[in-house]
Amino acid sequence: MTSSLPPKRAKPAGKPIWPRIPAGFVRSVLAGHSALGLAFAALIYLVCFSGTLAVFAHEFARWEKPSAPMLQAVAPASVQRALAAAQAEFGSPAEHAYLTLPTPELPRFQISLDIGHGKVERKWFVDGAGALAGSADAAWTDFMSALHIYLHLPRTWGGFVVGLTGVALLSSLISGVLAHPRVFKDAFHLRWGGSKRLQEADLHNRIGVWGLPFHLIVTLTGALLGLATLIIGVLAMVVFDGDTGKVYEVFFGPPPIDDPRPAPLPNLVAALDGVERLTPGALPTFVAVEHPNERGQGVLVTARQPDRLALGENYTFDGAGGLIRAPKTVDRSMGERVFNVLAVLHFGWFGGWPIKIAYGLLGLGLTTVTSSGVAIWLARRRDKGRPAPRWERIWIAAVWGQPFAYAASMVGALAAPMIAPVAVWAAATAAALATALAWDVKAISARLRLATAALLVVAAASHLAVHRAAYADPMAWGVQASLIVVAAVLTATVLRKGVQPGS
Repeated sequence: MTSSLPPKRAKPAGKPIWPRIPAGFVRSVLAGHSALGLAFAALIYLVCFSGTLAVFAHEFARWEKPSAPMLQAVAPASVQRALAAAQAEFGSPAEHAYLTLPTPELPRFQISLDIGHGKVERKWFVDGAGALAGSADAAWTDFMSALHIYLHLPRTWGGFVVGLTGVALLSSLISGVLAHPRVFKDAFHLRWGGSKRLQEADLHNRIGVWGLPFHLIVTLTGALLGLATLIIGVLAMVVFDGDTGKVYEVFFGPPPIDDPRPAPLPNLVAALDGVERLTPGALPTFVAVEHPNERGQGVLVTARQPDRLALGENYTFDGAGGLIRAPKTVDRSMGERVFNVLAVLHFGWFGGWPIKIAYGLLGLGLTTVTSSGVAIWLARRRDKGRPAPRWERIWIAAVWGQPFAYAASMVGALAAPMIAPVAVWAAATAAALATALAWDVKAISARLRLATAALLVVAAASHLAVHRAAYADPMAWGVQASLIVVAAVLTATVLRKGVQPGS
């Protein structure tokens, strides 16, 4: 007996969310993605790795100087006394004075004086009464931050190179998504147990997708920060007939009038009280004094408002503490708002520890994406019968050479402070790359990881020996524990795989 009911018609498939992309376009974008990534591979990796560590710059600074006075706040009168004490200790006329006030992230008060041209001559910590409390030089933290910001090149050129690297990374991220139409659909699809190249490719794509919003934010903000000098130059040429000073005045107000005649130190108490009067509850974080002890001196105070995502608002005063310029609270341009949040978003300086840890993990993921991209390209060449064993050795030495070089520079800063950390880092980087001449890929990877682990343990032990556990700052213990944990993890990754360091 047959049914008289008509056969069921298949339900038409819904329209796919991701439009169909021609195969030729995908191949072209993938080729461009590979070429761009390879062209900037080493720089992108260095910027990503150094940026991940730079997220914790405040913590490293506290670890490097663990006996500095811990302060939650400082009175305006103490700020005034600190400037007077530093000027007296400095001895000669200073061009600038910079006072960093305590914040929850960095509960320290420090002051630095220079003689111009950005050359810092002396730095001191300051206690709650405004008295100088020892040198505030933090050579390793300064080295680490500078390596990420301008690669220890001349500042303008280094920032430009870092900005271009950010543009290259941003372009690679966008082209990577366009070159893999199924990248979102396969976001949780991992092929384990098969080809190592496929495993690497899946991990590369999945980490890239999972952290894509973060990756886009940090690369875009990093590119804008790095290219700020170029952007300001273009704005000056278009709007102010090439006068870059006019562009800076938009954000910082007009510079003080040059008048070198002697005068008392500026009235910082009046300036800080003025900020509180204008913006109740604002937290002053930074004070800059230009031409102290001159009639033309000026004061800039940066103060952070707790309900705003920004580094802070800038207030300018004359030497007597009279207001010259207060930040606009209304009618602020979109450009000014974007400028104020760039550094906060780029370094994760908001939201406390949860955001900072998330930035650290996501930064590590972006570093992994960068390193695995080159490894995938090299593996693809090998599978096609065109291996490049020399480049495989060089790349693995470059990848694991940076943790090794950073750890070596940390030990050097503690054990041989007379040697600049950047010199130790450069020598250690060269030594790591030289291993590509003698060892195979597995040996390079295993030995550099074990050497890094050993150096981290030595750094922790050296820190105890130098400071004799006189830790006024509990953060020092936290960083010490982190160094040991990272050393243990690196060692475990070698032992777990059964790689013999001597093979």
